[in-house]
Amino acid sequence: MAEHIGARVRLWRRRRKLSQSALAGLAGVTQAYLSQIENGLRAVERRSTQVALAQALDVSVADLLGQTADPTDPVRSRAAEHIADIRVALVELEVGDIRAPGRNPAELDDAIRRMQQLRISSDHLVLAPGLAGLLRDAARRPEALVRVAYTAASCLRSLGYRDLARPAARIAIDAARSLDDPAWIGMAEFGYIQSLPIEAATVARRVADRAITEMQNAAADPSARQTLGQIHLTAALASATAQRHDDAWAHLAAAQAEAGSLGEPLDGLGFFGNFFGPLNVHLWKMTLLTEMGDHGRVLEMADGLPVDEIPIASRRQSYHLDRGRALAHSGRNDKLALIALAQAERAAPAPFRLNPVIRDVVSTMITRAKRKAVAEDLTAMAQRLGVSPV
Repeated sequence: MAEHIGARVRLWRRRRKLSQSALAGLAGVTQAYLSQIENGLRAVERRSTQVALAQALDVSVADLLGQTADPTDPVRSRAAEHIADIRVALVELEVGDIRAPGRNPAELDDAIRRMQQLRISSDHLVLAPGLAGLLRDAARRPEALVRVAYTAASCLRSLGYRDLARPAARIAIDAARSLDDPAWIGMAEFGYIQSLPIEAATVARRVADRAITEMQNAAADPSARQTLGQIHLTAALASATAQRHDDAWAHLAAAQAEAGSLGEPLDGLGFFGNFFGPLNVHLWKMTLLTEMGDHGRVLEMADGLPVDEIPIASRRQSYHLDRGRALAHSGRNDKLALIALAQAERAAPAPFRLNPVIRDVVSTMITRAKRKAVAEDLTAMAQRLGVSPV
């Protein structure tokens, strides 16, 4: 069973021979808050706090979150089954070792359409087995490779393999640049920024700023404007993580302006299914407020939102996760939080079960519930997440 983040914080603190007071000072948090984290009474939800603790302990955020593969977890084991082949395929593409394709162009196009549907539904455990073959078969066709490599980066990041998501995103960028297509260049840059480690938020901001500057010349292309808006959104989250809140709001305002001008996607999905429009910007604002710790405003923004109309599973999940985390934050609404988290799990089961922050939130709810009795639904969710319910 997975430990909560606080247990790993305590482990690393002791290894570094730091007192709670010393670590709290280095991380910029109070000793009381750190004590609650270590005892599993508070989740470490904010990226900025994760980064601060990781830096103070001289470990990576991935180490702190426990994102290494667990062979006893059936979901993680299934997710890892095809990673070795994907890793080799990415290396082959990086060094130019191109194999003969196993599909003809029509077969590849059909496979890419199926791939896109799996990405939209966040069915990553079904998507992952075919990625290595798709990468190899698309290698000689940049218009196909950019789609496959972008999808591979998105899938790998969701499965917890950011180290592989980055080279996949770089391959997508190279393919997009060979096409000289501003919309795809922007989309590939968006994927690359998202693949960067959480602690590299300052780097992510700089990469986003460069991409935004480059995209200004494509203002007449609606698809490019959608990807420009997406880059502003990920720049906003990186800025919030780096605790540059004014910059975060400026990027969000730029994304809102683009979305307001473009409207909701006419086909319901947007460029390559990234759903850029006013509703998606609203969802990103909820995530920004979650990162900034303004849980009351998150709940206000969640009220009455037509979430069931959102066609992208990951965006529906984002809504329910932010709402669930906001409800769980105070410790007074855990029953409602559990309902929201269950809705998030239904939207995209595999990414939910592989999300270390959600494991920590549920672990915290379990710890709080031990004072009374742990509800059967909460116990079942904890077991699916690999969290000990006792």
